[in-house]
Amino acid sequence: MTFKAEYIWIDGTEPTAKLRSKTKIMDGTPSQDVADLPIWGFDGSSTNQAEGHASDRVLKPVFTCPDPIRGGDDILVLCEVFNIDMTPHESNTRATLRPVAEQFEGQAPIFGIEQEYTFFDGHRPLGFPEGGFPAAQGGYYCGVGADEIFGREIVEKHLDNCLAAGLGISGINAEVMPGQWEFQVGPLSPLEVSDQLWVARWLLYRTAEDFNVSATLDPKPVKGDWNGAGAHTNFSTRAMREGYEAIITACESLGEGSKPLDHVKNYGAGIDDRLTGLHETAPWNEYSYGVSNRGASVRIPWQVEQDQKGYIEDRRPNANVDPYVVTRLIVDTCCTALEKADQV
Repeated sequence: MTFKAEYIWIDGTEPTAKLRSKTKIMDGTPSQDVADLPIWGFDGSSTNQAEGHASDRVLKPVFTCPDPIRGGDDILVLCEVFNIDMTPHESNTRATLRPVAEQFEGQAPIFGIEQEYTFFDGHRPLGFPEGGFPAAQGGYYCGVGADEIFGREIVEKHLDNCLAAGLGISGINAEVMPGQWEFQVGPLSPLEVSDQLWVARWLLYRTAEDFNVSATLDPKPVKGDWNGAGAHTNFSTRAMREGYEAIITACESLGEGSKPLDHVKNYGAGIDDRLTGLHETAPWNEYSYGVSNRGASVRIPWQVEQDQKGYIEDRRPNANVDPYVVTRLIVDTCCTALEKADQV
């Protein structure tokens, strides 16, 4: 028998990478073990990952799942990009996450990422009238009704596609601006949540394509008095899930020395447009944390303080953040601090 394998990878576009994919027709029985899937090649000069005189790059499968778009025995295959000498390509941020995730695996770090995005109909957000603006934001968040909700049929289809693919989707909701939505992935380990978020993004774009609508991760899709789009990143370790002292240690570590700016500059292009101190954000150049405070850089949920254990939410990452980068930075910073605290 033959089946279709859609090979997906992250390209080298800057400042925000794009997803690319192409189809390979394969013989045999589809395997859920990436070790059984062959490497493949592509033209890196067309994806900002090579020069034309030496354009070959390699796709190495790292995650696979059923293809809910095509159905049947067809599969999706997420890949890392390698050079032809099988060293990781410089755009391969997964390769830099792997050793950090392995180093701190004993702390059992897990993430839940809230992916916000905005639908566009041509050059205007879905639900915005031609040549004007809708009513001010306020009634759209988790709203219902055709006067406040736009694109639900796409959102529901995307959710069904993610579930059919076996992804760890944990919820969806309408967001603060018309045409703006969110889905959540996790809780999962650093590599798992990152792989699955990239595949869920690919499915979002591919699903919206069938409705002749585009989806964007622009962190500030409409200037002015409108909420931006983020990727709030929820994080915990075993110690944080067992005690409040570790929660505070993690929050403090994210604010030490140059860490706040080191993180923010890698939390997605255009972050200063979104992190203004308004619209439920903290200023990009100031670090703060607090209980139940959505105007802080890092929020400790109220029930975490009440239970004296749980997780924290880094509210700074943009919608267009690379999940391999944000999970690496948070694990490295927080787990290093927790390891030191455990040794005292």
